Amino acid sequence: MANGTHTLEVWGDFACFTRPEMKVERFSYPVITPSAARGIFDAIYWDGIREKQGKETVMRPYFHWQIKRIEVMQLPRYIALRRNEVKGCIPGTATLNKWMSGREQAEPLWADGNDENTGRTQRQTMALKNVRYRITAQIVPKSGFAHDYGKFNAQFERRAKQGKCFQQPYFGCREFTAFFEYVESQSANVQPPAALDQHLGLMLYDVFDLRKEAVSYSDRPFITLFDAHVRGGVLEVPPFDSVAVKKSGSQ
Repeated sequence: MANGTHTLEVWGDFACFTRPEMKVERFSYPVITPSAARGIFDAIYWDGIREKQGKETVMRPYFHWQIKRIEVMQLPRYIALRRNEVKGCIPGTATLNKWMSGREQAEPLWADGNDENTGRTQRQTMALKNVRYRITAQIVPKSGFAHDYGKFNAQFERRAKQGKCFQQPYFGCREFTAFFEYVESQSANVQPPAALDQHLGLMLYDVFDLRKEAVSYSDRPFITLFDAHVRGGVLEVPPFDSVAVKKSGSQ
């Protein structure tokens, strides 16, 4: 750990970081998004409390992961896949709560239905193959909590070095497994990033408001974007509070 930051090298056979403008067919960005990178760090270590507010469960994280730097270790290569997906989607939170409490009978999503809301459909996916990144992130504490963040940093470092995680990290889709290794230091012996210079245009930053102190299942997505440039194989990610991150409702 250097200056409160942590670096992971992550890799996998396939990845898909879907562009939000593609409504039906999945088409991946050529580089991992900050949102997907944050999910990998969250899968290894996340801490907070859960509490009840009326009928709703609210999560209050002690911190969030701020992605600072993404290094592309292998040039992006695409692969075309066709996959079976169900047409329907799960109902809202209110219905799910009734199912879990037994007040209503749960209704499955049928993979072999014959109407427009059930059954399977084949969809095209333009995914990435043989991806490898080196990601640097930092813990950003939430206000209102007096905690030892040095302890949080030590816990993440211990877990990452031992290969521990709360859930298997993945690259965009859960079936695209991500493997990780903790990088001790950026020494001269570390492999340099790939020779990639590309303007990616507006890239998805995150789908959550990272400034919020409480998160619930009923929260609507909070889409943020930023103008992404890969220079020398490195994507520098601005802080979430930066004016470089375009947020909903802002000019």
